[in-house]
Amino acid sequence: MMIDDSVLDDPVGQSLGGPHAHLARRLGGAATYCADVATFSAVPVQPGARDWADLAALLGPGAFADMFSCPAGPPPSWEPVFSLAGRQLIRSGGPLPDRRGAEPDSDMVVLGKDDVPEMLDLVARTEPGPFRSRTHELGTYLGVRGDGALVAMAGERLRPPGWTEISAVCTAPEARGQGHATRLVRALAARILARGDRPFLHVAETNTAVIALYERLGFTTRKKVTFRGFRTP
Repeated sequence: MMIDDSVLDDPVGQSLGGPHAHLARRLGGAATYCADVATFSAVPVQPGARDWADLAALLGPGAFADMFSCPAGPPPSWEPVFSLAGRQLIRSGGPLPDRRGAEPDSDMVVLGKDDVPEMLDLVARTEPGPFRSRTHELGTYLGVRGDGALVAMAGERLRPPGWTEISAVCTAPEARGQGHATRLVRALAARILARGDRPFLHVAETNTAVIALYERLGFTTRKKVTFRGFRTP
């Protein structure tokens, strides 16, 4: 059966217009997440000047516009902030290697609002990517604790219809080398598949070891992408 992956060409816009609509702010054709949820913004696939003006008004003057993998470029008055080569990987289905079912391992916990301070601390120490005080509301986040402290986590981020992105995969330096990332990604992928969605993820092109990990778990590269951010006029 052919898998419709076209929504992955605009994962932020598809998420904001679908499963994450309740976490979105919109103006005309532009949309962005609530500031304490995520940094990402979106415009239509073929944006016009009005769409960019709406996004600038939505974010405010001199604001950071995280356009994720949007291929369209903003007007020249928007200042480039960063550009990072990356890739998008997908799992189209089938059993996971060494699958242990859709439930977390016994030492994993589902993280929630009460765990946010520890989640933010772990993110600050490991820098897996943008993470805010309400990012956990995007989906399920799983963690591993060692001696009571949160030492590893991963969770669900973008949700284009039929797909769920795995993100924020990180392990504290003192807990690395114990396979936590592999187990967390496997557990999340199993949960996603069990509810009928398909897992996907994004990774920086320079993270070759991480790409190799995901490939061992059955992910394949769908396409190369460029992550970009800008400053509004």
